Amino acid sequence: MPTKIGIRQLVEFVLRKGDLNEVKNSQNTALAGTKIHRQLQSTRSEAYQSEVYLKTTVTMNGTDYLISGRADGVQTTTDGILIEEIKTSDQAFDDLTDNTRDLYWGQVQVYGYLILQDHPELDEVTLQLTYFQVINKKITKTQRVLSRPELETFFKNLITEYEYWLTLRADLRQQRNASIADLPFPFPSYRTGQHELAAAVYKTIHFQKRLFVEAPTGTGKTISTLFPAIKAMGEDEIERIFYLTAKQSTRHVAEEALTLMSHDGLQLKSITLTAKDQIRFPEEQDVPPEENPFMVGYYDRLKPGLKDILTHETQLTRPIIEKYAREHTLDPFEFSLDISLFCDVIICDYNYLFDPLVYLQRFFSEEDLDNFFLVDEVHNLVSRARSMYSAEISDAPIAHLLKLAKPDKSQPSDDLQRELRKVRRSFGRISQALIDDDVTEQLSIDPPDKLSRTLRNFNDFISDWLQKQQPSELLDAVRDYFFDCLTFVKISDMYDGSYQTRTVQEGHHVTVKELCLDPSDFLNRSLKLGAGAVLFSATLSPMGYYQRVLGGEANSLAYQLPSPFPPKHQAILVTQYIQTTYHERPHSEAAIVASLKTLVTAKTGNYLFFFPSYGYLTQIKAAFELANPDIQTTTQVNAMTGSERQAFLDQFQANPEKTLVGFCVLGGIFSEGIDLRGDRLIGVAIVSVGLPGINPETNLIRDYYDHDNGQGFAYAYQLPGMNNVLQAAGRLIRSSHDTGIILLLDQRFASQRYTDLFPPHWRYFQSIYSVPQLQATIANFWQQMEATDHED
Repeated sequence: MPTKIGIRQLVEFVLRKGDLNEVKNSQNTALAGTKIHRQLQSTRSEAYQSEVYLKTTVTMNGTDYLISGRADGVQTTTDGILIEEIKTSDQAFDDLTDNTRDLYWGQVQVYGYLILQDHPELDEVTLQLTYFQVINKKITKTQRVLSRPELETFFKNLITEYEYWLTLRADLRQQRNASIADLPFPFPSYRTGQHELAAAVYKTIHFQKRLFVEAPTGTGKTISTLFPAIKAMGEDEIERIFYLTAKQSTRHVAEEALTLMSHDGLQLKSITLTAKDQIRFPEEQDVPPEENPFMVGYYDRLKPGLKDILTHETQLTRPIIEKYAREHTLDPFEFSLDISLFCDVIICDYNYLFDPLVYLQRFFSEEDLDNFFLVDEVHNLVSRARSMYSAEISDAPIAHLLKLAKPDKSQPSDDLQRELRKVRRSFGRISQALIDDDVTEQLSIDPPDKLSRTLRNFNDFISDWLQKQQPSELLDAVRDYFFDCLTFVKISDMYDGSYQTRTVQEGHHVTVKELCLDPSDFLNRSLKLGAGAVLFSATLSPMGYYQRVLGGEANSLAYQLPSPFPPKHQAILVTQYIQTTYHERPHSEAAIVASLKTLVTAKTGNYLFFFPSYGYLTQIKAAFELANPDIQTTTQVNAMTGSERQAFLDQFQANPEKTLVGFCVLGGIFSEGIDLRGDRLIGVAIVSVGLPGINPETNLIRDYYDHDNGQGFAYAYQLPGMNNVLQAAGRLIRSSHDTGIILLLDQRFASQRYTDLFPPHWRYFQSIYSVPQLQATIANFWQQMEATDHED
């Protein structure tokens, strides 16, 4: 199978030059751009064909390369052939840089060359660039008639300049595939279920399917998905793997898996993408692009930088990228994106595929069956996706912006104040409508079109205004509000039946929220951009729920692995005598404290207690410490830094001489993604069934799914809460030698509604009806574990 090179990628790599000019924040989304394309294409004549796939094979040094892409439109008449390329942006056509125009024309010239290869009877072709300015819907059309010799010369020069990179890519691919052919599984043997999972992943790739996998802690899900995917890559089933996740810790696990395989001879290029604000050099902060030495002349230095890093490095992590970026004076974030085009495995955050505002256009502007997606910790994607496709805007910042602008008596400041007052008046009309209806909030299934139009005009003004400003407090404040307005307008273009608009009056201010209740269609579209996907997590029950909310119900497979650890290594204890509903909390406090004391006094060690909110945590912690002043405690606080998180975990040492209790929040930073192996953790207590706090927006999700499938409460409250419980409980048993107790403090856990959601390795759970019974059961468990240790 020849190496595939996209036409847009080829043209941009060869022809781009000069400075790195960060694209002005466009109000245009990929979805909106697609709609514009279709609208324009639908107005063309019957002789016009949309989305015409064009390709040619180029052979160099005995290696074949497939150069391919889709022309937006091809019109064939008796007069000849016209090829149209449609571009959309907020900028005026006259404001585009010369290099941007060269890139646009370069792309359509390649299409012209390919068309003439298919039509030897023609000597020339008409090329048309149609530019749609989104803000004012202005269309600019320009045409060029180019002859066969002109296009052949252009294409030959393009390929000649790219020849080194094509050859490098082919050499890397050949080296990669050769190393994969004999690559062994990097452990002496497979754990329970690992081999079956690896086989399922391989088949999913081969048949281009979508697979949902629940792989409990200890099954080695990272290596069990990466290894077969790499094996499939070595057999040319796919060309590129995206390993997508929500957490930095999970990215490190993927990096470690690749390092492990490299010790057995694996040679491929992998890269870990880091968020722009985290990887940029300190001296780049608050420096305009035209003064930033890492951006000025960026494309003139890019190719030497790429050649250097690609010929000397294999695993391209953040420190490696920063080292070469500094050596070649390149912006490290943009450099990482350019390197990624030559990489086989790309480890990155969910948003690079799914977020409509920041997705990787160089990979995901159109479908590419060479890409395959491994989506880790996918249970986190449910809430993340709703957030990605939702937005809100308030008039609250406007007063502060006007106050900052008022001392400046210049014309630009006067213009800014005028535009801000227009936005404030638009909010004022919304507020008056609420007052007239004698309500403080309203719901609507319609997008907030009037407000969006006002904000579009405001964004248009601000995008020009920002270019003329010097650094100041006002500039920073305006930019922040501008980004919020941009996001709001972009999301408004995506409205469908899964959205609700919620308008809330709080005091003198109005907030308008665009709430995506069901992002499954958007996630499905993103996943369709590759050949398939494996979506996996330690907790993915009930499977049907996750398939529904993550866009895979109709066309996906499901696979659930058993836990590889002995179920009897942990005791699952459900207290039937405790109720934690809001009204019962004052009455159950004493029983909760007594039960927690019983848990931690039975055996010296480290324990974690989880609560559904900081408020409830604080209440029980105060009562617990008052009753047990000699027991050492530590507490999760809101917005902990990385060093604070690590300091918290470092307290949980092996072989402790005194008991330590950590108070944490369900669904928080310590309820998943941490690994306290052995006796660094011997008990977990979970207070309540973890239901999210009842609020109007979660109720909207409930109502949506009630209408959709009659399971509104489960989808909005019960299942997200139970997932948090399972994640927190999963902190306990991390290896085959770990033992401990999970104490579930809420009688609801014993009801069928919840026991049906228990994973198979919880089948030995016990109902506890009193504190004395709890004390005896815990003592018996530790005696059994001690006896087992002596037998071993």
